[in-house]
Amino acid sequence: MQLPKFILGDNSDYPNAIFVIHTEFPRFIINLENDEVEWFEDFDDEDEKELVAETENMITLATEFYDREISLYDTEK
Repeated sequence: MQLPKFILGDNSDYPNAIFVIHTEFPRFIINLENDEVEWFEDFDDEDEKELVAETENMITLATEFYDREISLYDTEK
């Protein structure tokens, strides 16, 4: 099965949170309410240095995906 790069998610236990799941390496989920990121990969020390540099870009891409999805949803109404 081929998955999209980003998936939106929500959960009634977290009513204010909006989650974006990144399905490609490095896989992660971000809570757009507070920009908290949970990584689904194990990283060694060398990877972590690169990861820190890339995290801001990943948050930007996830936020842009969310904004685009919401704008598409709003135009369908």
